[in-house]
Amino acid sequence: MDTHIYLWFLVDSPRIRAGISDQIAEADEVLISAASIWEAAIKIGLGKLDADIADLVKGIKASGFSELPVDTRDASVVASLPPIHSDPFDRLLVAQALSGPFRLLTADPTVAKYSDVVQLV
Repeated sequence: MDTHIYLWFLVDSPRIRAGISDQIAEADEVLISAASIWEAAIKIGLGKLDADIADLVKGIKASGFSELPVDTRDASVVASLPPIHSDPFDRLLVAQALSGPFRLLTADPTVAKYSDVVQLV
C-alpha cells in the first residue's frame, strides 16, 4: 500500500472503505515499503505530518505486515516509468509493485494510471 493508505490504516481512517480494509485483512502478505517510511520521515521533519516515526515503523509488525526494502532493481525500474507523476516516492512504489510483482493500493488517481498492478481505492 502507498504511504497515505498505510497512514490511514494505522489510524483506522474512514477514508479506507470497508471492502478495502477486508482486502488488506484477508491478504496473504501486506508489504510496507521502506520508501513510505522515508517519505513519512521527510514530511515529519518538514512539519507536514504529525506522527512519530518510531510508531510508524513499529506499526508495520504490529499490523502483521512485512517490510519491503528498496533495492537497486526497484530503483532502476523508475527510469523506465513514463513521467505521469512527479512524486519520487510514488514513482518508487510503482516501480516496486512492477518489480514484485505486487499490487499497490493508492488513493491517488494519477498513480493508478501507471499499471493495472496499481489499484485505486
